[in-house]
Amino acid sequence: MTDAARATGEPPKKAAYRRSAGSPRGEARRRELLERVTDDLAVNGLVDFSLRRAARAAGTTHKVLLYHFEGADDLLRQAVARLRDRRIGNALAAAAEHGGGTLAGRVRAVWRSLTDEDPGLRRVLDQAMGLAMYDVDRHGELGRGASRQYIPILGSFCPPDWSEARRLQVGEMILATLRGFLLERLISGDAGGADAGFEALVRALEREEAATEPPAP
Repeated sequence: MTDAARATGEPPKKAAYRRSAGSPRGEARRRELLERVTDDLAVNGLVDFSLRRAARAAGTTHKVLLYHFEGADDLLRQAVARLRDRRIGNALAAAAEHGGGTLAGRVRAVWRSLTDEDPGLRRVLDQAMGLAMYDVDRHGELGRGASRQYIPILGSFCPPDWSEARRLQVGEMILATLRGFLLERLISGDAGGADAGFEALVRALEREEAATEPPAP
């Protein structure tokens, strides 16, 4: 115990791990470790995720991970974000190839990409949303982070002359609806019902795209 601790009666603080200073070499190492952990999550899911499991997957020790990340939750958030990047990349490629240049067409292409998605990727991202709902205080950022990643992409599918406010409104509607349909497919196993609901969304987007810009409130 230090003299200062004796004087104040406070217990000694645990020594913190030194964080990566963000040098090019350190950043390259951090990205390498993150990619390995992300690949492990895609295969094995989140159920028993821990810092030690992540270290095994990355071929290092938990102390090395703590040098580059703030802890298991920080590492988990960053790895899940990387998996979302993979989903977004797949969706953007599908929209560019099959979207036909319309909002409804792009969303239809994204839906096909989501329903044909690698089961491992879908499982992890579903589990991440479950964690966000189960423990909002600890894992709520998994859900908030998803919205921050998805909404700008969905907004970019909208006609270029739309206002930012209208893009945001429609992007929020698309995201919430697609989430609901994916959850319905998972829980009920009724892919046909979710697909039928999706067709109603497509018709709504076609009407929205055909409509003039709504007046400002």
